[in-house]
Amino acid sequence: MTEHLPPAGLNIRGTVLVVPGRGESPLSYARFGRRLAADAYHVRILPPGAAHSPAELGAALTAAVHDLPTSVVRPLVLAGSDTGAAVLAALLATHPETVRAVPAVGPASGSDAEVAVPSSVLPAAGADSVPPWWPEAVVLAGLPGHDRRHDGDWEQELDARSHCPVHRGVLSDDAAVVRGALAAAAPAELLDSVYGSASPVPHLLLVGETDPLADRDALTRLVKTLPAARLSVVRGAHHDVLNDVSHRSVAAEVVSFLEAVRDGVPPRPFVRAESSAW
Repeated sequence: MTEHLPPAGLNIRGTVLVVPGRGESPLSYARFGRRLAADAYHVRILPPGAAHSPAELGAALTAAVHDLPTSVVRPLVLAGSDTGAAVLAALLATHPETVRAVPAVGPASGSDAEVAVPSSVLPAAGADSVPPWWPEAVVLAGLPGHDRRHDGDWEQELDARSHCPVHRGVLSDDAAVVRGALAAAAPAELLDSVYGSASPVPHLLLVGETDPLADRDALTRLVKTLPAARLSVVRGAHHDVLNDVSHRSVAAEVVSFLEAVRDGVPPRPFVRAESSAW
């Protein structure tokens, strides 16, 4: 597990646990983690193999939270990519879908105070005890579609993943990266759970405009089904949407979501365009 902390002197604004996808390692998300940490979020990137199944991911998330040197600073947001996103979504879907109808209250705007878990996104009263990793929100990047796979050599896999030269170099130079990991489709049963979810937790879904593994129609249906969800399509991006040429803009979208969640659930963006020529 790797860790990225805010610069010295800044109060932690929240905690983000990142779940890598197929073939990836924590190093694949070092740049993403550093960028969120620069905005005062405590980021932990789970090790490879943490997302083989929802049960294993739940255990890994529990360990990641318990291993923190202090109590978790909320909001706690879980972020996953590829099958890391899929297993994360399936894990949330295994918990009760009904929630206590209590309004959520976030901190005053601009406050650095710790945020309590909004009861509007907790499992319903009478359910099993709330797991320590239960999030205020989730970020799902590059969710794969049913029967979507990518065959080809390493250069072709890189083309499907990202056109960012720096990230392509990171993947190529990392001995922990498993080449050819996208050649098999994600399990159908897993994706059935993902695309049938009605989890009340706020979702930010990110998809590359040219992602060859994405099913845009299924993503659109999912966003309409989820009680609180936003689908952001990244122009020109590929499967590794957090690490493509537009990674700065994508990180900004994630930080904007984190700040909105920190202000209260359901999230409301701080900035909206009233008039624009683009």
